[in-house]
Amino acid sequence: MTGLHWGILATGGIAHAFTSDLRTAGLDVTAVGSRRIDSARAFAEQYGIAHAHGSYEELVADPDVDIVYIATPHPGHIDNALLALEHGKHVLVEKPFTLNAAEAAAIRDKAAEKGLLAMEAMWTRYLPHMVRIREILAAGTLGEIRVVSADHTQKISTDPAHRLNDLELGGGALLDLGIYPISFAIDVLGLPERITALARLSDAGSDAEVATAFVHAGGAVSTTVSSSRGAGMNVAQIVGTEARIEIDRVWYTPTSFRVVSPGGEVIEEFTTEVEGRGMQFQAQAAERFVAAGAASNDILSIDETVAIMGVLDEVRRQIGVVYPGER
Repeated sequence: MTGLHWGILATGGIAHAFTSDLRTAGLDVTAVGSRRIDSARAFAEQYGIAHAHGSYEELVADPDVDIVYIATPHPGHIDNALLALEHGKHVLVEKPFTLNAAEAAAIRDKAAEKGLLAMEAMWTRYLPHMVRIREILAAGTLGEIRVVSADHTQKISTDPAHRLNDLELGGGALLDLGIYPISFAIDVLGLPERITALARLSDAGSDAEVATAFVHAGGAVSTTVSSSRGAGMNVAQIVGTEARIEIDRVWYTPTSFRVVSPGGEVIEEFTTEVEGRGMQFQAQAAERFVAAGAASNDILSIDETVAIMGVLDEVRRQIGVVYPGER
């Protein structure tokens, strides 16, 4: 570990989950910043954080902070990340990385200019079961991969003012939920060569359900479904010519999986026990990447993050969703 000093930018629910896991893993959380000093102080007291700041500007200017975790709503990511990078801080930006590919590219370019790490907090990729799955794929155990499928379906409030339904906040199932299975499919099969998307929009104009069908290199296909209106199984599978991987629910959190032959024989069964939610693994990875050189992320490179945002842009184009004030 590099012993990086973490700063937490914003104090909402995801910031609590992340900081709790950092504490579980024994990582150094040095400072927190909020637009309200009382919120920052309460957060700092809860997690034993030394410095509480009443603005994001104060947080990124804190000389004791090395890396900033950005936990604001989606539209704030671009400005918050650029602010931190301008002050010489590495950034771990909560997914979705930005609203669109243009914003993601702006962060990538600024990080390259400053020689800093800019990393998407797609925490699923760093979980133990996903690490093992990539090893199995690299070994060729599944043969030629033909199909990947995954869903992310939850029952969330239908209140138009809820963050997930508010277009002003980048609301909709795609950026909050659909990004998980889409990123998973791209992790396994690479970027799609053809994209097809369908959706049902809410009365507020945000996407309540989204289905995608991608064709990848060599003709392999992937399908994903995301919904904020109903809770489904939330499982995933990778189907190859020689075997398949069945990932149990909830597939994008610490869970188990099986490698199964075409005849139904279980070749390998993987189980895991993780303390906390499992968000500490991405933080530990970020510390390793900084130690090895700021742009050295080989699990989810910043270029891949920008490309994934481009895929989401095309999905939104096809389903007719535009966020107000997009750059």
